[in-house]
Amino acid sequence: MKKIIGFITVVALLISCDKNEQGNMVVKVTIDGLKKGTLYLQKVKDTALVSVDSIQLDGKTDILLSDDVESPEIYFLALDKIAGERISFFGEKGEITVNAKLEKFATSAKITGSVNQDLLAEHKAMAQKFNGKKLDLVVEKFNAYKINDTALASKIERIETNLIRRKYYYTTNFAVVNATHEVAPYLALTELFDANIRLLDTINNSLSKEVKASKYGVELEKFIKEIKGSLAPEGGI
Repeated sequence: MKKIIGFITVVALLISCDKNEQGNMVVKVTIDGLKKGTLYLQKVKDTALVSVDSIQLDGKTDILLSDDVESPEIYFLALDKIAGERISFFGEKGEITVNAKLEKFATSAKITGSVNQDLLAEHKAMAQKFNGKKLDLVVEKFNAYKINDTALASKIERIETNLIRRKYYYTTNFAVVNATHEVAPYLALTELFDANIRLLDTINNSLSKEVKASKYGVELEKFIKEIKGSLAPEGGI
């Protein structure tokens, strides 16, 4: 009896996930090379990754998924036949288009229709340049230690530290310039979580009223309070 109830529960969850009603965000997906499978629209809720919509594909070319978005946030597209690989994008109200290829599911994705996604992609392009330079420095430092040139290794470490600082300042400035968009607090939470608290404060204080009330705006405010609380002297205010 328990097995039957369990099976019914699973079926009910699958049916509820493949909903017919349309939310205020519609995601139009095209995946070149995909003919069969199940595509899921997911997001993080209470620290867990949950599916908010799904569609079973059997030769379908028009793939539509949707959800009701309270404030812009990161969503994911997952395919049952590709474990551990997801397309991530900033979801918001309106129509978002995702074009990808099956063989390069996540890396081939082209996303349009989301202002926050466009800004996130712009920041990512610059961040990749910083990361590329950092990787070069790691190799140079390794080679310096290999030949026991500690002076050169120390010099490279200083350059590396300065590069990280420049990346932090770039992200802070980018977030402040785009403080009327939810990508600003998102970048603070994901790129500057280990940075000086002053940088987080700078971003938080620049946010528009609407963005402060958004999902990531609220999370940033909470995160900053937690950090300041941990830095406060015992018994202090």
